[in-house]
Amino acid sequence: MKLLTVALLLLFIAMCLASVEGVKCKCSRKGPKIRFSNVRKLEIKPRYPFCVEEMIIVTLWTRVRGEQQHCLNPKRQNTVRLLKWYRVWKEKGR
Repeated sequence: MKLLTVALLLLFIAMCLASVEGVKCKCSRKGPKIRFSNVRKLEIKPRYPFCVEEMIIVTLWTRVRGEQQHCLNPKRQNTVRLLKWYRVWKEKGR
């Protein structure tokens, strides 16, 4: 009975840890250079304890491939320009 209780408790803890979004870094591989006109959505996620840097996730749309998500390297000059462009574009109301 005691062993069953411990096993269930460990299972519950494992399920809780697996559901936390910050447990693993989603941006293990950085995406390609992108065109600003193909950007549909841009998400900036804070740095988690398991990630070295913040995550910048961009959703692109192309006629050939449809919607795709990519992670961008926050230190690249192209990503910095994209962030600046996206803020201005969003303020104008698209």
